Amino acid sequence: VQLQASGGGLVQAGGSLRLSCVASGRIFSSYNYRVGWFRRAPGKEREFVATILWSGITYYADSVKGRFAISRDNVENMVYLRMNSLKPEDTAVYYCAVGLGSFTATRPREYDHWGQGTLVTVSS
Repeated sequence: VQLQASGGGLVQAGGSLRLSCVASGRIFSSYNYRVGWFRRAPGKEREFVATILWSGITYYADSVKGRFAISRDNVENMVYLRMNSLKPEDTAVYYCAVGLGSFTATRPREYDHWGQGTLVTVSS
């Protein structure tokens, strides 16, 4: 499985961006998978942002809850991360990842395949 994330860029605080993640193969429409978004800010460790299960169940980090929304399009084999009300502390490289499992997972080791990342920069 190969993943490619895109949609990052420079945005002012309070603005919005939509990140996209496309996968090779039909993994997003397969049973029993999870897709997650993680991010790594400069000088910090990779942290969980959001995840969506094959069932459609979603789960978010507290820091983005109410501002970010993860969704998927099984026909197009895409997963999206809509980011609203962006803050400077949201600045990071964002990664999408896929793993097998029917429950929400927030740890990177629970995801098997990773995309290359897309940079989001939020200016104050």
